[in-house]
Amino acid sequence: MFRFSYLLFILIVIVPIIPGFGGVILSSLSYVPPLDMHNVSWLGYTQLWAWTGWIESLALSFFSALTSTYLAAIFCFSILQQLWTSQHWAKVEGLLSPLLAMPHVAFAIGFAFLFAPTGIIARLAFQWFGIEVDTQSSAWLVHDPYAIGLTLALALKETPFLLLMSLPILQQLNLKRSQQIAASLGYSPQEAWLKIVFPQWLKKMRFALFAVIAYGVSVVDVALILGPNNPPTLAVLVWQWYNDPDLNLIPRASAGAVVLFLLASGLMLLVISIEKSLTRWWPTWQFSGRFGWKLPGSLIFSCSALLAGLMVPLFILWSVAQRWRFPDLLPSKLSLNFWQFEWANMAPTLFNSLCLALITASISLGLGLIAQEYKAQRKHVIPDYLIALPMLIPQLSLLFGLQIASLYLSSDGYLVWVLWAHVFFAFPFVYLALDGPWQSYNQNFTNTSLSLGKSPVATFVTVKIRILLPALLYAWAVGASVSLAQYLPTLMLGGGRIATMTTEAVALSSGFDRRVTAIYAILQAILPFLFFSAALFVNRLTQRKHSMSFKDNNLHDALT
Repeated sequence: MFRFSYLLFILIVIVPIIPGFGGVILSSLSYVPPLDMHNVSWLGYTQLWAWTGWIESLALSFFSALTSTYLAAIFCFSILQQLWTSQHWAKVEGLLSPLLAMPHVAFAIGFAFLFAPTGIIARLAFQWFGIEVDTQSSAWLVHDPYAIGLTLALALKETPFLLLMSLPILQQLNLKRSQQIAASLGYSPQEAWLKIVFPQWLKKMRFALFAVIAYGVSVVDVALILGPNNPPTLAVLVWQWYNDPDLNLIPRASAGAVVLFLLASGLMLLVISIEKSLTRWWPTWQFSGRFGWKLPGSLIFSCSALLAGLMVPLFILWSVAQRWRFPDLLPSKLSLNFWQFEWANMAPTLFNSLCLALITASISLGLGLIAQEYKAQRKHVIPDYLIALPMLIPQLSLLFGLQIASLYLSSDGYLVWVLWAHVFFAFPFVYLALDGPWQSYNQNFTNTSLSLGKSPVATFVTVKIRILLPALLYAWAVGASVSLAQYLPTLMLGGGRIATMTTEAVALSSGFDRRVTAIYAILQAILPFLFFSAALFVNRLTQRKHSMSFKDNNLHDALT
């Protein structure tokens, strides 16, 4: 039964990678039998090459993905260098969960509200410094032609993720011993971090940087809100081609998805090259004298947290603004009319999002338990990098093939396909959230329980699950938040029939009323936070119950 469960896990989250790749490659070669295309040709690539501006789109994607990834890495290391050993680190860890819980789309909308030509920053510049803003031609950091705003927003949003991935890495490096040795050699703490900790940290962060750079290449929703328009990034351009009503142009879109995959693969190779250049091929900087930089980590984290903290109040203010003219700092008239008018349309969308998130999180957690437990008990298992492929491959490059495959199986089961796609893309995050706790679990607890006559199932439920319950609840919340953020899987495999808070927020952000956009952004930002809060509440409630039970047992033993 256990082996069958593991095979089911492979069937759901590993095997679909094959038709995903195969489908997009075949369709890029003009072989799409459901659309009556049976002749293999290079027409899709020819149409791609003939499209004016696609090279510029490729360059924008390359620049925004690479720059945002290494900006986020620099921000992350700066924060670690300055705050890891300070008394403020507990506050940083406490703020990581709410920062991670905010979806990319909600963050992008808040970023636009702050840095648009008529945003809060422009209003402050006019009111405080008298700087006049050209609201017609000035792009500022929203839809600027060089993707500067998109790059900065991605860097700020990915920094908490890199911080989270850094926690188990730094705990393995024995920093206290390293700093003692460095101090004995006359190095300052910042020099020790730069020359001793940084090379080790960078090597172990390779997978996290892969995930960040792959997302930066393939992101569509955030690029639609903040990125350039003419030309757009390559991912947005491919998405526009996919939405072309002429189905004969599907090979061109598929060819673009293949190029997107090649770009992501090339950037991952570049990440490896940069890492090896700094740590192996050009190591002289590590022993070229006692110098080091004290990076402004505290300032960076404070600015990031402040920006994120300003977004939700700004959403609330916009959602109740009846009239808010530029350059006024506050609305001249407030009203709840937009909440009342929009609620009837929003309630079904909110219900869809919650149902998908709950089911996706539960299924992903169940599959994660199967995968981790099988890995702990068996030698021959699926490698972790295969499980993580949906994180590392551009979504468009997989979804084209998966959509073609779904046409063969059942073109009408769009609800099932959307749910499966959410599980497919959420599972790697849940698996990684469970991986550290599962590896650190002390197997002696299980052995002791088995030696006392408990069955393997009873031992797993009453001992291992109870000890690892905080990690399970956190992984469940991660799965729910990833499901809430899915944009392309919902649209492509749902055929536009299923609306979620994310799909509606992206649609409304492109020129619609800011007040309605703010309402959707509020709910989209709050829902993941509620899931994490619920996980924390259940965990504390369970711990309190176990603590009270333990005290009652001790009291009973003392009385008897």
